Amino acid sequence: MNKADIGLVGLAVMGENLVLNMESHGFTVAVFNRTTEKVVDFIEGRGKGKNVIGAKSVEELVANLKTPRKVMLMVKAGKPVDDFIEQLIPHLDKGDIVIDGGNSHFPDTIRRTKYLEEKGLLYIGTGVSGGEEGALKGPSIMPGGSTQAWEHVKPIFQSIAAKVEDGTPCCDWVGEDGAGHFVKMVHNGIEYGDMQLITEAYQIMKELLGLSNQEMYGVFKEWNEGELDSYLIEITRDIIAFKDEDGGYLVEKILDTAGQKGTGKWTATASLDIGIPLTLIGEAVYARTLSAMKEERVEASKVLHGPTPEFKGDKKQFIEDIKQALYASKIVSYAQGYVLMKYAAKEYNWNLNYGGIALMWRGGCIIRSIFLGKIKEAFDNNHDLTNLLLDPFFKEKIDRAQTAWRRVISTAVTNGIWIPAMSTALNYFDGYRNDRLPANLLQAQRDYFGAHMYERIDKPRGQFFHTNWTGRGGTTASSTYTV
Repeated sequence: MNKADIGLVGLAVMGENLVLNMESHGFTVAVFNRTTEKVVDFIEGRGKGKNVIGAKSVEELVANLKTPRKVMLMVKAGKPVDDFIEQLIPHLDKGDIVIDGGNSHFPDTIRRTKYLEEKGLLYIGTGVSGGEEGALKGPSIMPGGSTQAWEHVKPIFQSIAAKVEDGTPCCDWVGEDGAGHFVKMVHNGIEYGDMQLITEAYQIMKELLGLSNQEMYGVFKEWNEGELDSYLIEITRDIIAFKDEDGGYLVEKILDTAGQKGTGKWTATASLDIGIPLTLIGEAVYARTLSAMKEERVEASKVLHGPTPEFKGDKKQFIEDIKQALYASKIVSYAQGYVLMKYAAKEYNWNLNYGGIALMWRGGCIIRSIFLGKIKEAFDNNHDLTNLLLDPFFKEKIDRAQTAWRRVISTAVTNGIWIPAMSTALNYFDGYRNDRLPANLLQAQRDYFGAHMYERIDKPRGQFFHTNWTGRGGTTASSTYTV
């Protein structure tokens, strides 16, 4: 009996579609699911007549694999991954490979890589983006972990991944231990930001300009044919115009409470741990949590009042302004995400290919857009680029958009339109371009109440001073450190 090229555990939608994708590219796949009825249903259903081997136990799954054995887990993040790893270990030999294709938290992947390598096994934690359609037709795949494992999974992963225009696969090795899952986490955080920015553009057009759904459909359609061309703009265009069974627009009937599965929160938390301002993604996460407070907001709306939106200008010009504000804010979001990856690479000793990451996100994944091609070019031109805002292309785009960006935010704020992501993007830009921020006063406050000391502009960096501000304190200062 022919053995399988790879095994897959977890026949939910993503797992099933990845199996069918692999099989369609010439690979034989062995499958197992904790609920074994799903294996039978798959083999007799979508997998019927295909090169798929069903297994009724973990032992049978492993026995049906070529060496080195490759087992991909598509199960819920957290304890289920650890549980399956423990079930697999007794049946694996030195050099066999365990792959986690779920949305695992990168510290877990760091831990698991070390754990399996100590047992002579190899481990890969890989991000897989693109949803069920991407899994079937070509996702973006972001693998990291045991470097020796890459050569064994590379032919499979690069075959099934999405391809950009020149045929380059949206999959390459990201880096050591948790690097793949970290990059996928940042991808998801940027996805949160992109979605929030688009919803704010929608809110401005709807609440301030009073555009109909059909008019907004036309706007998003036009945007998707230019520099904002992306999967999320494309689906927004279609969602805006989609009608319910009664002929009304479905989007207007959907409850305004957003869900989340945690990857955006992980991204924001990682930025706090590393000490990098990730303000836009953070606001996007908080925007979802605020939306979830529906009952409180309904009660608050009865007693808290703001201005009545009223627009008196040129609507066509202002729509162009919104487009520019959205584009500029998007640049800031990606700039922050890339800075986070750069500092994480230093923190965790990863060697990340930033242009390659943009290429991996160029197709297959949820944030895919023509915009990412420009990011790849930026890092191809300067691998040591500290911030995308400093790249000549993006600097010129920000310069061109800045007046419109400020006009949209000031107009929205004056009219009481809620735009947390766009406004925090501009605040970051204004802070980053400013060579003197009011932190001098903040440091004086810290020294006043806690003797935390400060540096002086007329002394070398690294020298710290304490002042007896009241005349009643002493000369003893607190130790200086940054968490």
